[in-house]
Amino acid sequence: MHHLPEKGGALIVCNHVSYMDALLLSGACPRLIRFVMEEEYANLPPLRRFLKKAGVIPISASNRGSIREAFREIDKALQQGDLVCVFPEGQLTSTEDMNKFMRGMDIIIQRCPVPVIPVALKGLWGSYFSRYKGKACRGLPSRFWSKLEIEAGKAVKPTDATPEHMHAEVSKLRGDWK
Repeated sequence: MHHLPEKGGALIVCNHVSYMDALLLSGACPRLIRFVMEEEYANLPPLRRFLKKAGVIPISASNRGSIREAFREIDKALQQGDLVCVFPEGQLTSTEDMNKFMRGMDIIIQRCPVPVIPVALKGLWGSYFSRYKGKACRGLPSRFWSKLEIEAGKAVKPTDATPEHMHAEVSKLRGDWK
């Protein structure tokens, strides 16, 4: 994680393997990370207050007003020098492979050009919180301990950080370890 800047705004792009991804990234980073999260999950009653205090930025892909508000909040956070993390796959992977990175990160860096940090989560595929068995968090866990690794790559200039390039960078960091 030594590639994450000690200060100043940056956009983190990361593969999305499990429902624990944000929690694990938060625990591994000494700085606060503001996560962009699907509004439906961010507004779940048992989590809403905690996620709001944690600085989560809710977004709903089906609501233009929500999208505009999320982009305003992301711009503000980056300009204030915060780290903001997006999972450009848009959803948990349902296979051990990464999904295509969707648009959104390119809009963010076009509006607020900051360094883009590729991050790979390794070892979470097959966990209780992944979609290894079709749906996450169903049935009994099949394992209780896993070796996990979080690896951050070197910052990519905003002008070079296309969804395709960042997908390749995260894939390279992840390697064969799912």
